[in-house]
Amino acid sequence: MNRALVLQSDFGISDGAVSAMYGVAFSVDSAIRIFDLTHDIPPFNIWEGSYRLLQAISYWPEGTVFVSVVDPGVGSARKSVAVKTKDGKIIITPNNGTLTHIHRFIGIVEARELDEEKNRLPHSRESYTFHGRDIFAYTGARLAMGKISFEQIGKEIEVSSIVSLPLNQATRTEGSIDGIIEIHDVRFGNLWTNINRDLLREAGIQYGDRLSVTIGNGTRQVYKNTMTFGRSFADTLVGEPLVYINSLDNLAIAINQGSFADAFHIGSGTNWTISFLSKEVNHGS
Repeated sequence: MNRALVLQSDFGISDGAVSAMYGVAFSVDSAIRIFDLTHDIPPFNIWEGSYRLLQAISYWPEGTVFVSVVDPGVGSARKSVAVKTKDGKIIITPNNGTLTHIHRFIGIVEARELDEEKNRLPHSRESYTFHGRDIFAYTGARLAMGKISFEQIGKEIEVSSIVSLPLNQATRTEGSIDGIIEIHDVRFGNLWTNINRDLLREAGIQYGDRLSVTIGNGTRQVYKNTMTFGRSFADTLVGEPLVYINSLDNLAIAINQGSFADAFHIGSGTNWTISFLSKEVNHGS
């Protein structure tokens, strides 16, 4: 068996950490196929690690093994887990919230507590700070190459024991759609929200409509403007803001050929709220 192994971490690539993980995986079997999801998760940002898994996992074939290491609690009492998703993928990760979005939007059908005594790189028992190399990459490689079965990872645990971070849901009230800025499209500075396309359909909002957009941070209003809901960036002039549907079928905000996040100093997370006045209110004003 030769299944793909996909790695994610907050290690960056400016030192040898990721290379060491590759080396461990190749030492298990030189025929292994390894791919990177990303190693640019901001340090210790479990929330972003969770979101990036959701962003990519559906596009990989059944049986793919993912290793996600965003692990501020390394060496502590936190547990390591392996889970099977409803769509047939396997994820090995610390049980610290990294599976939040997968649990909610994909579904987890089986979970096991990784036995860190049996499943670790030989001669690494005195190493307590690089479990990404010594435990996760090693176990992920062995699983991907069929050296061990999913059942050999450790004892089965209740799926309900998987740690989840608070996950806000978008809402629609009369005249308004409200959500949060879940994350940035990092390279381009676009704002990705948790507002699904279905809420726009329910509100009768169509491409070409003008929407009033308000962004807040806690109790403070940071931004307010009216912009076009467009199919793509070609629907606005360079430098103009727009509302569009991103690759996860959620509402997003951008500046055509600019960084919205940088231009208006806007962050992401549950404290960053965003509201859209619906079509009916705009047309009646």
